[in-house]
Amino acid sequence: MNYLKLMVSMFCLVLVALAIPSVVKADEWNKETIVSFSGPVEIPGVGAQILPAGTYVFKLMDSQSDRHIVQIFNKQRDHVYATILAIPNFRLKSTDKTVITFRERAVGSPEAIRAWFYPGNNWGQEFVYPKTRAIELAKITNEPVLAMPADLAFNITTPVKSATEAPVLALKEAPVTAVKPTGEEVAVAEVVESPPVQTAAVSTPDERLPNTAGPLPLLGLIGLLSLGTGITLSAFRKRSA
Repeated sequence: MNYLKLMVSMFCLVLVALAIPSVVKADEWNKETIVSFSGPVEIPGVGAQILPAGTYVFKLMDSQSDRHIVQIFNKQRDHVYATILAIPNFRLKSTDKTVITFRERAVGSPEAIRAWFYPGNNWGQEFVYPKTRAIELAKITNEPVLAMPADLAFNITTPVKSATEAPVLALKEAPVTAVKPTGEEVAVAEVVESPPVQTAAVSTPDERLPNTAGPLPLLGLIGLLSLGTGITLSAFRKRSA
């Protein structure tokens, strides 16, 4: 009976060890973040799309290329307010807290969201606005704003649940530029910052962790637990003898 109890305990430890890594990977993959706004906030959409003050959930739907898709949910995660195209933007120093940056606006006007940085990440999501609205924001802030064709923007009337659906594929293939206050198009590099050469190899794998992480660490852990079980059983038998 004692042998059986010991074996069951060790087996449970193995199951716990197998379960923990998959949970961590899921959180890192979609970058789920709960954000509370004390006032109304503008997000990319059809026209000037405004989120009222409240709590929202930001998630990455897809980040397999240089085009990232971000979704904004309500607090209960049962309603999608927007599915937005974003371009990776780099910052030299990461923080242990969520950072959301905004564009300057006139007093009393809702702030327009610019970028979202997940805790501990150098890479953030620089949001792309429909071109017409991007030019208006560029005039207000007097700096270039990422833009895409206005006819590709869509809002909450278009429910999207998969990265393979037509609206998402259209966003990922949309031509993206940066526009000045004059409406002149300039290179995207004038808005988003590329990583320094020496840190590019360090930052990139973080976005691809779920695809590249192998099972070797888990196999090693299982081996150690099995070895420990064998040693414990051997010692127990010697005492019994």
